[in-house]
Amino acid sequence: MSHAPAAGGARPVVRSARYQFVMVALLSLTFGVVFFDRNALGFLMPFIQPELGLTNAQIGMLASALSFTWALSAFAIGKLSDTIGRRKMLLIASTIAFSLCSFLSGLASSFALLLGARLLMGAAEGGFMPIAHTMVAAEVAPERRGLAQGITQNFGSNLLGSFVAPVLLVGFATAFGWREAFYLAGVPGLLCAVMMWFMIEEPAAPQRHVRGPKGSLRDVLRDRNVVICVTLSVLLVGYLVICWAFMPLYLTQVKGVPPEAMGWLMGSLGISATLGSFVVSGLSDRYGRRPIMILMPALGLLLPLGALFFDGSLWLLAVFFFIGWGVNGIFPLFMATVPSESVDPRHVATALGLSMGMGEVLGGVLAPSLAGVAADAAGLTAPLWIMAALTVLSFGAALFLRETAPSQVGRPLAGPAPAE
Repeated sequence: MSHAPAAGGARPVVRSARYQFVMVALLSLTFGVVFFDRNALGFLMPFIQPELGLTNAQIGMLASALSFTWALSAFAIGKLSDTIGRRKMLLIASTIAFSLCSFLSGLASSFALLLGARLLMGAAEGGFMPIAHTMVAAEVAPERRGLAQGITQNFGSNLLGSFVAPVLLVGFATAFGWREAFYLAGVPGLLCAVMMWFMIEEPAAPQRHVRGPKGSLRDVLRDRNVVICVTLSVLLVGYLVICWAFMPLYLTQVKGVPPEAMGWLMGSLGISATLGSFVVSGLSDRYGRRPIMILMPALGLLLPLGALFFDGSLWLLAVFFFIGWGVNGIFPLFMATVPSESVDPRHVATALGLSMGMGEVLGGVLAPSLAGVAADAAGLTAPLWIMAALTVLSFGAALFLRETAPSQVGRPLAGPAPAE
């Protein structure tokens, strides 16, 4: 391992390329397990609801509860890791905790106990990604850092959480029961914790920098792109969580789709999101952020409308699902890329925090609860109509974006954004 001098006499460790690859792969795998556990409840709900006698409003509350504690934990644990260091230990502790919460979900015998397990799971899982991104930024070479962070956040979570989870868990629940499926979901996280203990090193302490003036919230909100990205985050995170919570129920109870076929249909979303995490961002680099962010919400309509009105082959319905779920490809754009390209560099952290935090708190918490109430009042078609409305609103909001892609504006975006 080579070393290079740093400011203040510190000598940061420069990790080998092999170590960087292993770390990113393991963090991506573990975040995939995070989403495997997070999404398990929605995929298993057709088995859980009749046994526990849950209302649709309660189902929405279960999804909202995890999103709420996830958002709080992301801020709190991220801050704790900055304060005490020990990022590796916090990461391992978080992984063990959310795995145990999956076992608790399987033991739940009432709505209250299941709600408590999901609140705890959100608190355990929420801090994982802020710590993982910090470790990647500290350990991966700058020329590979963007790709590494994209793989860390998007690849494993989409492949495992949205593709493997519905196929494996629904099949397992059909054969052995939903409680046993939750126990199965808890095992991979424990294995990942063991691997991280032996394969990941505590990252080097960050270099100290001279502090500059921080951007105020008012400064950030003066930029139109930030406001639009926050709006898109709230709308499309709501779309995402409503789909996870209610689409499995709609498919099995209204469309009459067998549970195992439902698992494969929901799994097609994972394949779509895995590919979209690379393809959509690449297209935005070449053709611009604005046209891609306008197009994808329009395509997102295909998913709820296909489920509502298409009565043909399940294979063709899977095509509607696959194309519609491609809207997930713009999540990194409105949560990170466009805000960071739009504001003064001093304000980037505030802009990204707004987009990510508001999306999880408002979209992730409020949307599924409202959809659950609507489903009790008007049936399980109501959440799908809400999903359709959210894509229309997102399409309209994206029309007002200012283009920021360097390929389109003709310059690198490292300085302040032009005045509105």
